[in-house]
Amino acid sequence: MNTPTLAALDAALLVDRSPFLKALVQQIRANDAYGTFRNWADELLLKPYVIAKKDRRGISVEGDVDTATLGRILGFYRAIAACIEQETGQLSQVAVDLSHEGFGWALIFSGRLILVSKTLRDAQRFGFDSLEKLNAEGEQLVQKGIVLAQRFPEVCDV
Repeated sequence: MNTPTLAALDAALLVDRSPFLKALVQQIRANDAYGTFRNWADELLLKPYVIAKKDRRGISVEGDVDTATLGRILGFYRAIAACIEQETGQLSQVAVDLSHEGFGWALIFSGRLILVSKTLRDAQRFGFDSLEKLNAEGEQLVQKGIVLAQRFPEVCDV
C-alpha cells in the first residue's frame, strides 16, 4: 500500500494554498507540448526547483546553461508575471537574457514599467533549498511587482 509521507502531504498542502506555486505549476503544464506531465502530481512537477545547497555547489558552472535549467528559470519568472497580471489586470511580459557563462538578468515589465529586475549569476545552479523558500521568493517578487504596477498604472498602460 502506497501511503503518502508527511513531507509529501505538507508539500501538497503548500501547493494548494499558494497562488504562486499554482501559477508555477500552470506554467510547467502550459509548456508541456507532449502532455508528459498531464497526470503528474503538482509536487512532482516542482521537485526540480528544489536543490539542496550542497548539491547546487556540485553543479558545474562551466559551459552553457542547459535547456532544462533555462526552462525552469523562464517558468519561475513567467509564474511571477502571471500572478502580477492576475492581481493588477496589467499585461506583464518576461525577458531573460543569459550569457553562455550563466550570468544575466530577468525582467518582468508591463508597458514601459519594469516591475521586477533580477540579476542572475551562476544560472546553471538555479534552484531553492526547499519548496517553502521557492514559494517565499516567488511571493516576494510578486508583491514587489504588484506594488509598482499599482503605484504607476499610467506607465503600465502605455
